Amino acid sequence: MKKILCGILSMAMLFSLTAQTAVTAWADDIELDVIICQYGPNTNDWFLGSGMDGTSFVAKFEEENPGIKLNLDVVSWNDVYTEVDTRIANNNAPDILNIDVFANYATEGLLMPVKDYCQEELYEDFFPSFIEQSVIDDTVWAVPDLASARALFCNADIFEEVGIDYPTTWAELKDACQAIIDFYDGEVYPWGIDMTTDEGQAAFAYYTWGNGGGFVDENGEWAVNSAENAEAINYALDLINSGYTNPNPATQTRYDLQDMFAAGKLAMVIAPNQLPTYVADKGGDINMVTVNIPANEGKTASSVGVMDRVMAFKDESAPDQEARNEAIGAFLKFFYDPENYVGWVSMEGFLPAVNSAVESLVEADPSFEAWLDVLGGCQFYPAAKAEWDQVKQGVIAAEQNALTGADIQAELDALQAELVG
Repeated sequence: MKKILCGILSMAMLFSLTAQTAVTAWADDIELDVIICQYGPNTNDWFLGSGMDGTSFVAKFEEENPGIKLNLDVVSWNDVYTEVDTRIANNNAPDILNIDVFANYATEGLLMPVKDYCQEELYEDFFPSFIEQSVIDDTVWAVPDLASARALFCNADIFEEVGIDYPTTWAELKDACQAIIDFYDGEVYPWGIDMTTDEGQAAFAYYTWGNGGGFVDENGEWAVNSAENAEAINYALDLINSGYTNPNPATQTRYDLQDMFAAGKLAMVIAPNQLPTYVADKGGDINMVTVNIPANEGKTASSVGVMDRVMAFKDESAPDQEARNEAIGAFLKFFYDPENYVGWVSMEGFLPAVNSAVESLVEADPSFEAWLDVLGGCQFYPAAKAEWDQVKQGVIAAEQNALTGADIQAELDALQAELVG
C-alpha cells in the first residue's frame, strides 16, 4: 500500500536510535505506569477487559513479555489533563502517556526523546507527516497513537427530500440551512456547532482555515487575531444567531451533535471519519454522505487532521534506566504490532499511524483508503508549539465570550497580546 510521504524531515536529523531490540529477559521485574485516554465505549474493555481475542491487552502483553508489569489506567478526556498534572506535581508522572498535547511536557524537560526507547523498525513504520507533528528543536518527543480526519457528513435523505445540493461555500451553506428550516419548520437543526470546552478549538479551525486564516501565519508565528479569523468566527456566530444550528453550542459537545445526527434531528455535522461506526452503535440508520467542509467564496476547503500521541516521561529514580527504556520500547512494539493495533484502530473507526496496518484495514474496509487520501492533505493543530495549550484554551474562551455578546476581534486581540507579550 502507498505511504503518506508529505514533508519528510531528515531522518538523520531527527533520529539516532539507541533502542534497537526488544528485551525478552529481565534481571528484575519492571513496572510501567500507563495512562490511556477513553476513546469510546470499547476502550476500557479492550485494554483491561476481554477485548483482544477474549483477553485484555494488559493480560496478553504481560503473558508475552514476562518480567514487565503494566499498571494501566483508562482515563476520560474530561479528567486526563488534571490527572496527569496532579501526578506530575506529586512526582509520580506516568511512564507512558497517551494524550493529544505534548509540547508543554517537552519544554519543561519532563519527556524522553523518542530515540531513547523506540525501536528503529517501528519508528520507520510511522507516517512521516505524523512524526513531524511532535518535533521541537529537531527532536521527536512523541509518536502518533492514531488519527482521525474531520469532514462534513450530510443526511442524504434530508437533502433529497428538501431538494437541495450539498453546500460547498459559506453562502451556499446559509441557503441550505434556510431551506431546511423552511421545509421542516424547525423540527430538524440544519447545522451543528461545538464551541464547548471539550472541542471549541476544532470549531475555530473549521471556520478560520476555511477563510484563509488559522492559528499561525505563513511563517509559523501566532496570528490568532487576524482579520480573516475574526470574520470567520463572526460567520459562525451569525449561523447561530440565525437559528441555523443546535441551540446550545457552548454546552453541546460533538458527541451531542453526533447523537442528534444519528437520530435524524441534525442535517449536517462536522465529525471524524469514525462517525458511521458511532451512528451504528447508537442504533441509527442514516443514509449519509461525506463532503468537504464549506469554505468562504474564493478560499480553499481544508480537512482537519487530529492526531493523538504516545510519549514517555523521564524517571531519574529508576534503578536501571536502560532496562526501563527497553521495557517502554517493548510496550510500543507490542501495541503497534498489526495483530494488535489493527483491532485497536478499527474498533472505534480511527485511521492508523503506521504503514504496516494499512493493508489489513483497507482489506477489511475499503473506505479507509479514501480517508487516508483525505488525511494526507489536511491541516493539523500547531501542537508542537509550546504555547499551544494556552492558545487552545484561549480561542475556546474567546468563542464562548463572543456567544454572550463580546466582540470576537477584541477577544482575539487580547489573546494575541498575551502570546507575543
